[in-house]
Amino acid sequence: MRKIQLFFVLIVAILFNSCEDVINVNLNTASPKLVIEAAINWQKGTLGNVQIIKLTTTSDFYNNAIPTVSGATVFISNSSNTKFNFIEKPNTGQYECDNFIPVINETYHLTVITNGQTYTATESLKSVAPITKIVQNNQGGFAGNTIEIKSFYNDPAPENNFYLFKHVYSNQVKSNYYVDKDTFFQGNEFFSLSRNKDVKVGDKVVISHFGISQAYYSYMSILVSIAGSNNGSPFQSPPATVRGNIINNTNFDNFALGYFSLSEVDTQNYVVQ
Repeated sequence: MRKIQLFFVLIVAILFNSCEDVINVNLNTASPKLVIEAAINWQKGTLGNVQIIKLTTTSDFYNNAIPTVSGATVFISNSSNTKFNFIEKPNTGQYECDNFIPVINETYHLTVITNGQTYTATESLKSVAPITKIVQNNQGGFAGNTIEIKSFYNDPAPENNFYLFKHVYSNQVKSNYYVDKDTFFQGNEFFSLSRNKDVKVGDKVVISHFGISQAYYSYMSILVSIAGSNNGSPFQSPPATVRGNIINNTNFDNFALGYFSLSEVDTQNYVVQ
């Protein structure tokens, strides 16, 4: 019996001692990639002339700061070859244009030149149906304890439409995103849906509907799936590289991350009842 107790004590001692060992994880670092945030959004009821494009690079796991890219040449041109220049706010990586002209179904071409590399992308500006009403349901979800917010709109027929929905709650840091297409409700009234069991009366919700292209719908479907669908932001660092529509014309393999999109947007503010 004494031998068994002694053996047990030795095993526990070894286990506790092993817990003190420091494990060094060697994380491989890759060369930084350019990240182009070029979402041109035209809010309904505005001119849409002020637009911003952000340039950053990826960084290693332990770097909390996001490196910005300065000194780039950034512009968008339309089918008439009208050029809209984006000028950097000094040393911010944020490039701004104040004379952009948004036109529904117009085709636009993005050009970014930096570090001897030329990146381009082409996309068209998609319209969105206006939000007509917002309905709150306090007994939503399987357990009946979740607040549901439905934002209705009339899908136009007979064209195929694709949507990005964004819900920003004042009581949480992350935004909720999801995408949809009108395959099963074309030409009819439909709604975006957001569920949140943690909201309370008086909390604010900013609801945005974006009209998007089919290609952008496919891209965002992957990002939203990676981010956990409606539970997180698709613009966090994904565990896998998702390529967008931006091409490096100088070196095809040295592609940039991000997507060039153009959307009409309808946004409504709602206060939880």
